[in-house]
Amino acid sequence: MFDIGFSEIVVIAVVALIVIGPERLPKTARMLGHLFGRLQRYVNEVKADISREMELDELRRLRQEVKGAASDFERSVQSVASDFHSGVRNVEQQLNQAGETNPPSAAPPAAPEAPPEEPPRQSSLPGIDKP
Repeated sequence: MFDIGFSEIVVIAVVALIVIGPERLPKTARMLGHLFGRLQRYVNEVKADISREMELDELRRLRQEVKGAASDFERSVQSVASDFHSGVRNVEQQLNQAGETNPPSAAPPAAPEAPPEEPPRQSSLPGIDKP
């Protein structure tokens, strides 16, 4: 974290021993250790909060994109459905108009009858048919 070498730590320990004294140095070191641990926990909590906020912002942005895409899709489906319904109404109107102008006759016209089929001719040679 702080790029401090071993020689620098020894110098700091010697100065602390001289300034604080040998009786209070263990308590002071313990207190500094606790404070440093609290500081690390606080920094880690702040980092976690920031990362959570970033993820929430990203999720909100993604939600807005999905909502926009869904509304675009809904609009396109509605336009296709309205086009389809108007086409069906037009066809229905045309059929109604055609039905009014050409009333159905009493009997439908008879279908032409097909001529009877002739049986195939067979030749005197086996396997050959005559035309």
